[in-house]
Amino acid sequence: MLKLLKLNKKNSFNTLENILNKRKSTQKNSTKAVQQIISNVKKNGDKAVIKYEKKFSKFKTHSAKIIFSKQELSSIANQVDKKIKLSIDLAFNRIKKFHIKQKFSSFRLKDKYKNELSYKYSPIEKVGVYVPGGTASYPSTVLMNCIPAIVAGVKNIYLTTPSMGSKINPAIVYAAKKCGVKTIYKTGGAHSIAALAYGTKTFKKVDKIVGPGNAFVANAKKEVFGDVGIDMIAGPSEVTIVADRHANSNWVAADLIAQAEHDIFAQSILVSNNLNLIKKVNRCLEKQLSKLPKKIIASKSLKNFGLAIYTNSKKNIIEIVNTIAPEHLELCMKNNNEILKKIKNAGSIFIGKFSPEAIGDYIAGPNHVLPTSGSAKFSSGLSVNDFLKRHSLIKISKTGIERLGPSVINLAQHENLEGHANSIKIRLKKEN
Repeated sequence: MLKLLKLNKKNSFNTLENILNKRKSTQKNSTKAVQQIISNVKKNGDKAVIKYEKKFSKFKTHSAKIIFSKQELSSIANQVDKKIKLSIDLAFNRIKKFHIKQKFSSFRLKDKYKNELSYKYSPIEKVGVYVPGGTASYPSTVLMNCIPAIVAGVKNIYLTTPSMGSKINPAIVYAAKKCGVKTIYKTGGAHSIAALAYGTKTFKKVDKIVGPGNAFVANAKKEVFGDVGIDMIAGPSEVTIVADRHANSNWVAADLIAQAEHDIFAQSILVSNNLNLIKKVNRCLEKQLSKLPKKIIASKSLKNFGLAIYTNSKKNIIEIVNTIAPEHLELCMKNNNEILKKIKNAGSIFIGKFSPEAIGDYIAGPNHVLPTSGSAKFSSGLSVNDFLKRHSLIKISKTGIERLGPSVINLAQHENLEGHANSIKIRLKKEN
């Protein structure tokens, strides 16, 4: 089931990197089409949004209204099953509790010249949250994107999800109401990203857009970045599991499938120092897939991008993980700490056999919006900080300008910026 790659001292990591790069290259490049969509929405507003929603939706008829009324939202939220409500409530409380701990505090530093230097934090004013509604609909996406925003103090959160041609998942509405979201738009796709970025008669113009989506949504976020902020350019989901002979092969297989069922481009990788475990996991995969509702999607994902990497070197295992820089990393070794302390590149790390990635998707507490496709080498998951602006406050005393000013003049003149130097010199001149 999983392609086997043996890595030892004689192997370079070129083969592994080629496999990872091949997956990246399969992502659909929709830049030109997206640019046209954005241009049309900027020019024609709601009219363009409705046009594209009709074009890209499976449904032939749509209401002209692209926003839910308060009455609609209340009615829809009441449709949620009690068990789902309780689960969303539990997830909300745990995620919020974790994110409250991330909240930054302003601080003040006073140096020996009585200069006052400090940081001040203020929340972003308006945030747009994109929630997928195509092949799957995720209330967990609502919680993970909205909670850090509300903890940061964002007052205005606008949510958009494809729902003009069909009924919206009531759990999405319930989760949104739980987060205090009052505005939900009925559209998806690149046109919704454009509408959030530039505003229309119906869509409020926001300052930042967060949330996952397909290749068109990802490209649209990339195109509007600079006019608005974005969280990241997220690709398909991925997991890397490091396991030795002590790991439960059935559990490992289940966790690999949990990622594979997301998308045909999702990637599940097993890294092990035990060939027998790899064989057992492959057998378990076949057995579990036969009973999986999303068997076709998961099977394609595992066939095209699934990988089992064998190495008998602990050093190699660490290098493999840091090379992959996975969105999700599971450590299922007898001694996880030996590996953990040397891992530099990973989005979320799940430690021990009772810590499947799925629990992080929903209810553990840390955010499940994470860097993909190797971007964990330079970025981190969504946090409260992503919804805060940090301001530097600088108050220089008379003594401070006198003592520090000459060095500023020297550096400014060295860089041939006489205007900079003069703005200091003029303050150092003795008044007549």
